[in-house]
Amino acid sequence: MEGVTDAEPLATYKEKRDFARTPEPAGGPEPERDEAPRFVVQEHHATALHWDFRLERAGVLVSWAVPKGIPADPKTNHRAVHVEDHPLEYGGFEGTIPEGEYGAGDVTIWDHGTYECEKFREDEVMVVLHGDRVQGKYVLFRTDGKNWMIHRMDPPQDAAREPMPRRLAPMLAKLSGLPRNEDEYAFELKWDGVRAIAYVEGGRCRLESRNLLELTKQFPEVTRLGATLGSVEAVLDGEIVALDAQGRPSFERLQNRLGLTSDAQVRRRAKDTPATYQVFDLLYLNGHTTMGLTYRERRRLLEALELAGPAWATPAYHLGDGHALLDVVRSQGLEGLVAKRLDSQYLSGKRTPAWLKIKATRSQELVVGGWTPGEGARASTIGALLLGCYDRGRDEPGGPQRFVYAGKVGTGFTDAFLVKLAAQLRALARERSPFDEGDVPPNARFVEPRLVAEVAFAEWTSGGSVRHPSFKGFRPDKDPREVVREEAAEA
Repeated sequence: MEGVTDAEPLATYKEKRDFARTPEPAGGPEPERDEAPRFVVQEHHATALHWDFRLERAGVLVSWAVPKGIPADPKTNHRAVHVEDHPLEYGGFEGTIPEGEYGAGDVTIWDHGTYECEKFREDEVMVVLHGDRVQGKYVLFRTDGKNWMIHRMDPPQDAAREPMPRRLAPMLAKLSGLPRNEDEYAFELKWDGVRAIAYVEGGRCRLESRNLLELTKQFPEVTRLGATLGSVEAVLDGEIVALDAQGRPSFERLQNRLGLTSDAQVRRRAKDTPATYQVFDLLYLNGHTTMGLTYRERRRLLEALELAGPAWATPAYHLGDGHALLDVVRSQGLEGLVAKRLDSQYLSGKRTPAWLKIKATRSQELVVGGWTPGEGARASTIGALLLGCYDRGRDEPGGPQRFVYAGKVGTGFTDAFLVKLAAQLRALARERSPFDEGDVPPNARFVEPRLVAEVAFAEWTSGGSVRHPSFKGFRPDKDPREVVREEAAEA
């Protein structure tokens, strides 16, 4: 190990330096033989969040930077980078960290205590830690150069610890009217955005959509939530939204952030159209699933995390009084409410009456099955999109799904969007109609039914079409085969 050997760690450090020419401290005296050596883990918010793992050895701090923190489970190894050792006189455990690759930034003590040394070699260090937060046997072994790995040799410290889930489908709400027994429900704002599950571990945040597509690179401002939570391990459920000038969620604005492929585009759009992650549920926390807890209990744990930052927030909820809240939502032009039973557990991927969505305005997800040519100023582009939905949902077994024509939408598009849309439709072109029933316009051009559009509309006609529809945007987070006609009913 550079700078420290098992025999003479301090002597080697001194041999490398001329203390008459540099201001570096020469180190302290040897500790008493019967004193247990100390260790410290510092949470270091530098350019990249990491944890500094330091062992006191004969007056020198032998140090590694661990980007994902001290592993709690023997099934997980974390990378550790050996950084320059310093004498304990260098400010002690609470002193300033020197500048460098892992230097500068805010530092707090995450854990400290004493340790027993079982092995201390150039390429392997084995210790038993006795800290406030970490107890157990760890080994650090060098892989190459300054790169090491740190591994927990004992079973997990928490015997009941559960592994973090890696892929969870979010719980879904049923379309409904207001429930009769309002005092048994919590009411939340229905956010007009993209549903996302956030997996936070080792100071990093990964985002996934409701159909399990990766969103992490699309919303870098949201992923900084990981560094804020630090060593907290959590799985969060929420909605990524873009706000308009009045502070209202706007799905149309969020369209600017979807489907980007280059990092430069993402960075530019993140400045032009910043996104916010509205966190409304907690599914896992520090080694334990919370999905079996009630809504009340999960919200209590979520609020204790105090998630309020530049690109994330924990929105309020209201107990009961849904009618009054719905009136307020309607008056402000918002999409609606979600009512959640206070005693409900979180059922991943399920749509149950425990969660109800109450719309203040009429909107519907529909699948694009074709288009018609434009006229007049739009003669060279698209006139309208032909829309459809399936006659049975995936969660309703029995019989084949039929793709039913549901009308066309020709408003809500910008000129720039129409150019982009034409390219998308060309790539999906097909000869025959994908619709199984319905009166499709005779001049229709057809496409594979893969694009899901969200439209606002006045009502359903007796013929099964949307009346006065307006295009709001595409929903890449929605599986086309799940799109069915939504009909609200009183709970």
